[in-house]
Amino acid sequence: MKVFVRERRRSDPGEKKPRYRVVGIAGADLKIHAKRVRRCELDEIAEHTGAEIVYLARDGKGEGKGRD
Repeated sequence: MKVFVRERRRSDPGEKKPRYRVVGIAGADLKIHAKRVRRCELDEIAEHTGAEIVYLARDGKGEGKGRD
């Protein structure tokens, strides 16, 4: 199973808000009900489910109409 995540555009190091957004999940019946998660939460999900966390690259431009 793989969990695909990306860093939020509006997250700064040291900011006390969840830094990652789940983009998709492949190969399992796992439902995530949160829009944004912390890295420690991702690590715990991976540990308990045997999933691989795939960190998607950002374009660095921050363009787009979405908030995250």
